[in-house]
Amino acid sequence: MLLEGRKAIVTGGNTGIGKATSERLGAEGASVCINYYSAKEASDAEALAEQIRSDGAPRAIAVQGDVGSEDDVKRMVTRAHDQLGGVDLLVNNAGIEKQAPLLEMELDLWSAVIQTNLTGAFLCIREAGKIMAAAGGGTIVNMSSVHEFIPWPGFAHYCASKGAIKLLMETAARELAPKRIRLVNVAPGAIVTPINQFVLDDPEQKHAVESEIPLGRMGQPDEIAAAVAWAASAQADYVTGTTIVVDGGMSLYPKFV
Repeated sequence: MLLEGRKAIVTGGNTGIGKATSERLGAEGASVCINYYSAKEASDAEALAEQIRSDGAPRAIAVQGDVGSEDDVKRMVTRAHDQLGGVDLLVNNAGIEKQAPLLEMELDLWSAVIQTNLTGAFLCIREAGKIMAAAGGGTIVNMSSVHEFIPWPGFAHYCASKGAIKLLMETAARELAPKRIRLVNVAPGAIVTPINQFVLDDPEQKHAVESEIPLGRMGQPDEIAAAVAWAASAQADYVTGTTIVVDGGMSLYPKFV
């Protein structure tokens, strides 16, 4: 197992890529803290934790918290540390997006996306990083996107957050390397998840997206989870400060001639 004995937090770990990641980390031998956002998600998150324990993970817990709230992040990290026996792996997966033309985008929408996708990642890096530094090291994997470098009209807030995550990761990787903390981004392309349901429900949009992917299909959450598990493992101990792109070739711009 790649992650035997590790203690992980997965933010937004109860759905989509986060759920697949929580499951994969547990299957690889890690104890997992599954973060979820709202009380209405509690039963599903608790059921996922039970499933992961039943499948052989040493421990799995579900913890509610808004990653954009400093108090919630501190409480989540403390609980994970206390109940898992430490924290040496953080997967910053929580994220939101909502389409809006730039000239019509309300400040509240801009702020909500930045608060969750960027400020949330910063707060989790800071708080989990303190524990890792005191314990002698760890790994932080940020769930970025191909939109950390590919523009996406109608999603300026989302692209801005992911572009910022790239430089946050790179800067933190340089700063924290002497403390034996590695940071890596995993950048999915188009993945079959609830956040992309608006594409999946529209045959024309789905075909348009698939035509941008040389492998001819959207990816599956477990394909992203596999990359996260490897990046977090000892097999990747010499990998830090970079983005691993998992996109079926989307970033090759296949329509460019």
